Amino acid sequence: MGLVRVTRDDKGGQAMLAILMIVAVVVPLLNLAVPASSPWHVSTYTVTLLGKYLTYALLAVAVDLVWGYLGILSLGHAAFFGLGGYAMGMYLMRQIGDRGVYGHPVLPDFMVFLNWQELPWFWHGFDLFWFAALMAILVPGALAFVFGYLAFRSRVTGVYLSIMTQALTYALMLAFFRNEMGFGGNNGLTDFKDMLGFDLTSDATRVGLFLASALALALGYLACRFIVTSRLGRVAVAIRDAEARTRFLGYRVDRVKLALFTFSAMLAGVAGALYVPQVGIINPGELSPLNSIELVIWVAVGGRATLYGAVIGAILVNYGKTYFTGAFPEAWLFALGALFVVVTLFLPRGIAGVVGMLRTWRRPRSSNGSQPEARG
Repeated sequence: MGLVRVTRDDKGGQAMLAILMIVAVVVPLLNLAVPASSPWHVSTYTVTLLGKYLTYALLAVAVDLVWGYLGILSLGHAAFFGLGGYAMGMYLMRQIGDRGVYGHPVLPDFMVFLNWQELPWFWHGFDLFWFAALMAILVPGALAFVFGYLAFRSRVTGVYLSIMTQALTYALMLAFFRNEMGFGGNNGLTDFKDMLGFDLTSDATRVGLFLASALALALGYLACRFIVTSRLGRVAVAIRDAEARTRFLGYRVDRVKLALFTFSAMLAGVAGALYVPQVGIINPGELSPLNSIELVIWVAVGGRATLYGAVIGAILVNYGKTYFTGAFPEAWLFALGALFVVVTLFLPRGIAGVVGMLRTWRRPRSSNGSQPEARG
């Protein structure tokens, strides 16, 4: 596949983390300490937008872990992202209490509208933040574990596995569209008021969510980097490149796949949980298979099997999406498709691959006149 080898040289990742740290310090200062009349002021809208991009970046890192280093092209990570988002959305709905349209102290507005008489059993506990945060991790992880156990044990691979993950996402989306499921149906969950007692519309809360997203991205990246440079990561790359040979050598391929796939789903759940309070809504549209396909585009554009490339791709593509939907609302899909085609044809290793080649060209040639090998 022409992918770069996994090494401990991570200058690209270190640069990304340094930039992330600078942004995490500068953006809140420019929002809270600089007056709105100043040209240096960063609006709360921009802070929220950047926070959303960071959650997308964490989701892209989760996808790159299984696609870039394990060879599993997952088209179902939107499901794990959405489940994490719904878990946090349920907590936020429980916090509304009697401030809703119908003033019911326990039931969310959509349940009152549908004449529900009592809170469903699976909504209990979501009035506690720690429980909702735990569910945002465990529910996507449990689904990925069950799905992965059945799929990997049956040795389903390649395009068939990709289709199965996409079918999983589509089935969940259809289920969540149904009102009787108890998740708000087509409208989803929205009209959130506060989180941990803090007003979600205040500037300080928005900055706090932005910082939480930056911290989650940094920790998620470091955790994935630790995995791919460990023995487990080396076995994963061996599975990606020669699964049959790795199994013949005695490695439990299905267990390695299951462990990384489950961990990746849990990361996606964390991203979803941070995404919902910033955008203010979660509905079945977030589970759309199209969203999972977009995730793959993010990773491909940034650079597969680099992790930091996934961050670059997620932020760049989503910034472009934000710009083109405002400037050219009828043509942004064509621009996104053209970007993917250009990257596939001319930049097979993505933006991170181009950076790696530039670094290689700048290095002095070795004594025998050969060029040092590019490393990721």
